[in-house]
Amino acid sequence: MEAWAPGLARRGRRRASGSPLPRAALVLLLSAFLLRAPPAVGYLIRLPRGFSLTQDSLKIVGSPNYPVKVYVMVHQKSPHVLCVTQRLRNTELIDPSFQWHGPKGKIISENSTTHITTTGSLVFQDFEESMTGAYTCFLEYKPTVEEAVKNVQLKFIVYAYREPRFYYQFTARYHSAPCNSIYNISFENKLLQILSKLVHDIKCEVSLQKSECHHVKMQKAGFQNELFFKFAVSCIDTEKEPKPCDDNTCDHSKRLSKAKNLIERFFSQQVEVLGRRASPLPQIYYIEDTLQMVWINRCFPGYGISAAKHPKCPECCVICSPGSYNPSDGTHCLHCNSSLLFGAKTCL
Repeated sequence: MEAWAPGLARRGRRRASGSPLPRAALVLLLSAFLLRAPPAVGYLIRLPRGFSLTQDSLKIVGSPNYPVKVYVMVHQKSPHVLCVTQRLRNTELIDPSFQWHGPKGKIISENSTTHITTTGSLVFQDFEESMTGAYTCFLEYKPTVEEAVKNVQLKFIVYAYREPRFYYQFTARYHSAPCNSIYNISFENKLLQILSKLVHDIKCEVSLQKSECHHVKMQKAGFQNELFFKFAVSCIDTEKEPKPCDDNTCDHSKRLSKAKNLIERFFSQQVEVLGRRASPLPQIYYIEDTLQMVWINRCFPGYGISAAKHPKCPECCVICSPGSYNPSDGTHCLHCNSSLLFGAKTCL
């Protein structure tokens, strides 16, 4: 039998014969859970990705040749949409008058959800998904006092968008009991319970996506049984809660980053606890350096990501246009000829 000295558990290390199976494995797992250190203080802070914050993005001018696309984050204030072209913006206008029309008809400046400035700019105060649609501005002005009145019609398509609600997908491997052993199932349930409890207080959740046992031939060694786990970590959408959030638990990115730190620390603790053991290895234990993580984007139903259609907001979840829909939390709006509205979630 290979001698074992206290240290980190390396891939392929074989269990000493006669090790108690369920108790040793679960004690090791619980030890890592109970002895985990506080998470790192730093959090991931994300601005809307793919939307460059420049002076031009705060003021958008129209075009006489095509409708200009405008992107407004849901529940946020919009950029100023100017009722002028780039050329007219730098030109003196005599007696200009502005009139805006939206999906519901003429827009009055006293509207509580929209505001028309004295210079004719359209500003949304608290943008709602239902405000998405085509907007037209009618501008009348004189180039000089002597010249006749000129008319300009400018079209805009205003889109609601949201930041992607990303989640983390983890994979990890454990040295295991024989693949037909009931101890593997018991261990899997206990691991999922502990991971779920780790992130419960920050309103995140863990879901098991796949668990498989395989007979692995090691390099220059014999066979060993291994459990392959794949699980997702996501945070509960606090926007659906009845009461508004007023603390850090409401920030989706911060909560998810904290959950990631807690889980990574938990698996590191398993290696540390195993390295301090004076007794032989248990039958089920985490294999060091097998924890892998990927970042996966997802959008709300009715929204999708398309850099081709929305090059000014290539990584935003933009509301699906008529002729498309998104029924779930995927990242693409799917084609649907019968979809006639923005933000469709079904294709009838």
